[in-house]
Amino acid sequence: MRIINEPTAAAISYGLDKKGEKNVLVFDLGGGTFDVSLLTVENGVFEVLATAGDTHLGGEDFDQRITEHFVKLFKKKNNVDIKSDKRAFQRLKGEIERAKRDLSSVPQVRIYMEDLIDGIDFDEQLTRAKFEELCMDLFKNTMKPIDTVLKDGDMKKHEVDEIVLVGGSTRIPKIQSMIKEYFNGKEPNRGVNPDEAVAYGAAAQGW
Repeated sequence: MRIINEPTAAAISYGLDKKGEKNVLVFDLGGGTFDVSLLTVENGVFEVLATAGDTHLGGEDFDQRITEHFVKLFKKKNNVDIKSDKRAFQRLKGEIERAKRDLSSVPQVRIYMEDLIDGIDFDEQLTRAKFEELCMDLFKNTMKPIDTVLKDGDMKKHEVDEIVLVGGSTRIPKIQSMIKEYFNGKEPNRGVNPDEAVAYGAAAQGW
């Protein structure tokens, strides 16, 4: 059995029960890495046409950008550097990650921690709009590998039959809307579970 990566596995899991040939773009944005793969899938048999990505881009980068924003804001308000206390900083990072996930379903979240550092409470609001503003350059960077795989695979946007989203960070509404806009309004497929994709893909390669 060949070792396959998650994007390929996702495409296979998507294509197993589909008849005919389809061109599939798999957009895999996880916590710490980012991959885009362009494949053709026909009756469960796949061919990888092109791959691209960024091993230093993922959800953790979004967390870091937001955390840095609030560290600066807290220091400006209270003249205290949260980074000077490792435990306080880790608490803040954990809450930021939860807030980011919540923003996928609500427009605004409250981040509250009692006695975060030096007896000072942390109480701030984070809106989806502010999150998008702070991370927009990172979001835009996720579009570049799409250009690369289409060029390397000698394929036009309209020739892509399906766009499959894999990885937790693809739940971010702005990422989804940017992909949809890139493909001129085509809705991406959000129905692939990353864990199931790997399992199905491995099974498909074990014939």
